[in-house]
Amino acid sequence: MSIFSKIAAGEIPSYKCAEDDRFYAFLDINPVAKGHTLVIPREEVDYIFDIDDDTLADYHVFAKKVAVAIKQVLPCIKVGVAVLGLEVPHAHIHLIPMQSEGDMDFRKPKLQLPAEEMQAIADQIYAAFKAL
Repeated sequence: MSIFSKIAAGEIPSYKCAEDDRFYAFLDINPVAKGHTLVIPREEVDYIFDIDDDTLADYHVFAKKVAVAIKQVLPCIKVGVAVLGLEVPHAHIHLIPMQSEGDMDFRKPKLQLPAEEMQAIADQIYAAFKAL
């Protein structure tokens, strides 16, 4: 079971931003920008393009809804999308609030935000997500 499966199952704490019965979104604990969110399928699949077509379409629609919630909560021009996925063998989409394309640079130093701020951001995104 991957670390992301354990997070989605509630076995490892996370800053939950959105969920339904098939997908889960939570703040990245090493964000490149404030509000950097990971969206995962609850079903553990390593490679995003191994997900069946219908589920993949639903996964992207779920991620879109999370992106809309992020944009409502955090000041940004757009919410960037990245699929990298080599470090954890569980498909995941990165959603990153952007003011510029440089905000999507995964090589830059990661932010270190206090737990209280992370929780507040997650709670605001979750509330915005539920209101959609």
